[in-house]
Amino acid sequence: MSNEFHYGTGRRKNATARTRLYGGSGQIQVNGRAIDVYFPRKTLQMIVRQPLVLSRLLDKFDVRVNVQGGGVTGQAEAVRHGIARALLQADENLRPQLKKAGFLTRDARKKERKKYGQRAARARYQYSKR
Repeated sequence: MSNEFHYGTGRRKNATARTRLYGGSGQIQVNGRAIDVYFPRKTLQMIVRQPLVLSRLLDKFDVRVNVQGGGVTGQAEAVRHGIARALLQADENLRPQLKKAGFLTRDARKKERKKYGQRAARARYQYSKR
C-alpha cells in the first residue's frame, strides 16, 4: 500500500465517513476492521462496494474509512458517498456514470424533530369529541 491516497467525505443522516483510497488489491477497512466484520449484512457490504463495482476498480484500490454517527445503514450509505467522491479525485472521467447512478448526490433526508403538543413530528394526540 502506497502513501498517496485520494480523499472523499460522505454523509448520510447523522453519519459521516472520511474515506481514503490507496492503490492496492481491493481490501476495505472500516474503523480499523474488515468490511465483513463491521457490516455483517451482505446488503450493507454491497451498498459500500457499489461505486467500485460500477467503475470496475474493485481490485485496484484499498479503502480505509473512518465513520462515526448514525446507525449501520446510514453509515454504509455515507461510506458509499465518500468512496464515490474519492473515486472522482482519482479519475474525473468517472463522473457521468457515478452521477447517473446517484452516488454523488448527498441524500439530505433526516429524521424530523418531534413538535411540542404532538405525539411525534407529525402525529397528533388522539382527539376525543365526547
